[in-house]
Amino acid sequence: MATANVFTNSTTTDPEPPAMTLTPVAEAKLRELMHQRNIPNYGLRVFVTGGGCSGLQYGMVFEAQPRPFDTVVEQNGVRLFIDPTSLIYLHGSTIDFVDSLMGGGFKIDNPTAVASCGCGHSFRTKDSSTTDEGASCGSGCGCH
Repeated sequence: MATANVFTNSTTTDPEPPAMTLTPVAEAKLRELMHQRNIPNYGLRVFVTGGGCSGLQYGMVFEAQPRPFDTVVEQNGVRLFIDPTSLIYLHGSTIDFVDSLMGGGFKIDNPTAVASCGCGHSFRTKDSSTTDEGASCGSGCGCH
């Protein structure tokens, strides 16, 4: 039976960037959401699927346990579950939580993205292709 790879983010100087990190604000928001839903021991699955106006889109969902072959990142007790395919696109990314007058939500700062949708839910890498440069996802956000 396959097991998950578990990594703990620390402040040591490691030449290899962590698979993913959370900002303190995102970490606090995840704790708050898990507490509100009474799922304090769950983790956040972060994944990439095809779609969105830039070709790839982010997804997040709470899950009780990692799946076989997942990379598990633990940061101050908050766990992220990332499947191997999504890790290719997400490695080195940082999850933040942004709250503004126009609304709030989780935002992924992805170093592999060369273009992203204005809403921040869709992105493109240098290796992914898109047939319509500068397309819009219909939400009025446009890509840049």
